[in-house]
Amino acid sequence: MINHWIDGKPWESKPARTGIVYDPATGLAQDEVALASEADVDAAVAAAKTAFPAWRETPVTRRQNVMFAFRELVVAHREDIAKILTREHGKTVPDAIGEVQRGLEVVEFACNVAHLVKGEFSEQVSTGVDTFTMRQPLGVVAGITPFNFPAMVPMWMYPLAIACGNTFVLKPSEKDPSASMYCAELMAEAGLPPGVLNVVHGDKVAVDRILAHPDIEAVSFVGSTPIARYIYETGTRAGKRVQALGGAKNHMVVLPDADMELAADAAVSAGYGSAGERCMAISVVVTVGDAADRLLPKVVERIAKLRTGPGMDPDSEMGPLVTPEHRDKVVGLIDQGVAEGADLVVDGRGFAPEGFEGGFYVAPTLFDRVSPDMEIYKHEIFGPVLSVVRVDHYEDALAMINHNPYGNGTALFTNDGGAARKFQSEVQVGMVGVNVPIPVPLSFYSFGGWKSSIFGSHAIYGPEGVHFYTKQKVVITRWPDPVFRGVDLGFPQHGR
Repeated sequence: MINHWIDGKPWESKPARTGIVYDPATGLAQDEVALASEADVDAAVAAAKTAFPAWRETPVTRRQNVMFAFRELVVAHREDIAKILTREHGKTVPDAIGEVQRGLEVVEFACNVAHLVKGEFSEQVSTGVDTFTMRQPLGVVAGITPFNFPAMVPMWMYPLAIACGNTFVLKPSEKDPSASMYCAELMAEAGLPPGVLNVVHGDKVAVDRILAHPDIEAVSFVGSTPIARYIYETGTRAGKRVQALGGAKNHMVVLPDADMELAADAAVSAGYGSAGERCMAISVVVTVGDAADRLLPKVVERIAKLRTGPGMDPDSEMGPLVTPEHRDKVVGLIDQGVAEGADLVVDGRGFAPEGFEGGFYVAPTLFDRVSPDMEIYKHEIFGPVLSVVRVDHYEDALAMINHNPYGNGTALFTNDGGAARKFQSEVQVGMVGVNVPIPVPLSFYSFGGWKSSIFGSHAIYGPEGVHFYTKQKVVITRWPDPVFRGVDLGFPQHGR
């Protein structure tokens, strides 16, 4: 049984409800996870609230030292974390190691928190008056994270929030909960006091209690757009600061002058990596002019060489999907694409590796001649399905992306610097790659899309993360001076 982590130790309460944790490679249930009640969430928040005053007063250099120690432990145990991810999510071990590395980069960013929370100081803004700012922690904050990156996305949140002086309640996906528990244990080993990081597993009951709890000051979320909108509207209605990152429909534009070998490598890598279960996956390739006729044969050639299989198999390049329900959803959308008249070039339905027939597999799937009115174009499929849309001109491709309700990531493949400069300026998307298919910024920038891919004014991690997890205070000081005394009801005069 996978239970909660509250006040620095595993929670001993017996849950009234549990969920199944599958092995996606075999399709078998491998464990149960506790589904939190409102009382369980309240216990986690109470532990975080109790721990906050002492943690807030802990010198920033000591908080930083905990992050340095945690960083070393994650490095030492990265393969252990990766194998936990593979067993519960299904992604291949090399892909899981890469996920841990991207989360580790934010931990390393948090190791520099003493510099990041510095304020500003202006001397003598008026006679004998100085002004300075300070950044202070919010209090108890919470994170609600998705199944597709069970180590990385939580690491986008709690290391920075905790380093800034907050205490944290994490609600990871109940589909693959063990990575968060393991990392909580590593944080305790790194010297984090009890109650500073708490982990509660659960479903809507836990989420709704987090959103309503009066002692939680802010909520971070990554997931689908409908849920992100719900999190934002519900949390802000309760007076909380909320950053809610939603879904995506990421387009990769290929101009006729592009390096087609490079573009084919990128389309396959970005479309089928982690079985397409990435919010930054490329799901639509928009080919301009005759680009499709030259690109598609190269894409098909590369798909034919991909090996789909169990994530623990070192020969596997793509693993299964996370649950049977998610697999069925992806297969249903492929069925719908065929029914709507898209050209199914490569069909990944009905695939299963020998000996793993019960696993949740969908092999790489490729559609050509997809149009924006089709359901496979409209929906975030979140699976190994790549759609090719053909347009005549660059302006058509740009208009298609800008008209799409999502604005998470996009990419342009070209050898024309002028076209690239025009695209990066005109496209209405938050993260843009030029000959880079998945433009995820490193930790010292911030991650966040536009339009229906984000709700709230703060992107995640990086400088935006520091601002989200702290509040600015302005202090204006003047020490007594016998020259300037007496009552004055007017506005301060210039130079006084």
